[in-house]
Amino acid sequence: MVKIAFNAALAQKGLKEAPSAVKDPELAGPPAHSDGSTGRCLLTLLGIAFILSGLIVGGACLYRYFTPKRLYHGSMQFHDGSNGAEAQPYYLPQVEEKMEISDNIAVISVPPPRFRPGDPAYILHDFNRKLTAYLDLTLRTCFVIPLNTSVVLPPQDLMDLFSQLMSGSYRSYLVQEDLVVTERIEDIKPLGFYIRRLCDGKETYRMQRRDTVQGGGIVKRSAEDCFTISHFENKFVTETRICKA
Repeated sequence: MVKIAFNAALAQKGLKEAPSAVKDPELAGPPAHSDGSTGRCLLTLLGIAFILSGLIVGGACLYRYFTPKRLYHGSMQFHDGSNGAEAQPYYLPQVEEKMEISDNIAVISVPPPRFRPGDPAYILHDFNRKLTAYLDLTLRTCFVIPLNTSVVLPPQDLMDLFSQLMSGSYRSYLVQEDLVVTERIEDIKPLGFYIRRLCDGKETYRMQRRDTVQGGGIVKRSAEDCFTISHFENKFVTETRICKA
């Protein structure tokens, strides 16, 4: 009788040698799908970073453009000393305004005056860009001029003035300013977001004060070329006269 113990020993030896062949680093290949997993992780991280940056930028825009504005209402009686009237007439004309202020931007709504000529308007003061825009609601036309800091109070002082006016009417006096249209503005984008939003779709012109225009003091203009807006952004009423070229 012949035993097969030799074959069994060879079989066991083969079984023991098989794992060593698998563990050989030269024979073993790289883990399956390792490159694909790394790429997916990088794409996921980039996507999360993009979403977070979008949320931050979007939140800043929402805070800047859609934060609640402070609304004020005020009225101011004034004495017009230019027409030779008495110092204290029986009836003083009055100008009313509504103002919204936010983010260094003041928007003033001027209704039509009741007992004197004048146009209703929106007046926007951009304290960041140092610009003022008049939107004449009768003409549906915008007029832009550098901010006159000698007339327009800074934002905090302007809010303090309207806070006082909300508790009662204020008696003051009238000053006049004469502005002249100089050129049409074809591209209003450089004027900034707020003026662009106010004047979008409307003819827009640049202005200067008449006393700064060469020969402006001696040029005569007909009444049809000029219009007035009575308003206040200080402790006095300003009658702005705008004349087209």
